[in-house]
Amino acid sequence: MECIIGIKMNDFVLLAADMRCAHSILTIKHDESKMFKFSKRVLAAVCGESGDTSQFSEFIQQNMQLYEIRNGKSCCTSYFSPYFVNLLIAGFDLQTGPELYFLDYLASLIKVGRLNFDIYPS
Repeated sequence: MECIIGIKMNDFVLLAADMRCAHSILTIKHDESKMFKFSKRVLAAVCGESGDTSQFSEFIQQNMQLYEIRNGKSCCTSYFSPYFVNLLIAGFDLQTGPELYFLDYLASLIKVGRLNFDIYPS
């Protein structure tokens, strides 16, 4: 099992994740980073199939950099697309303050109030 946790407060968002990469009952890695910095103000904690999580994270990182180059501003926190990945997205928007979203592998994007806890059975 893999675990990610997100807590939203008034002025910040806190993300935490375990570092275990598993397939069925086997642990493949004990030092897998599940945190991905998408931009200056957007960080994501990712769990799910390891190929999809890395592919999704690299795809979003590159698209957000391209968006910044084309438009001269950073992208909002809710800019994402579906993969077989469970994701907590934390960001700080200059207009609305801290934001926390949960995106499951079926592309259900939910704005989280204060706390979200997700476990992915590997």
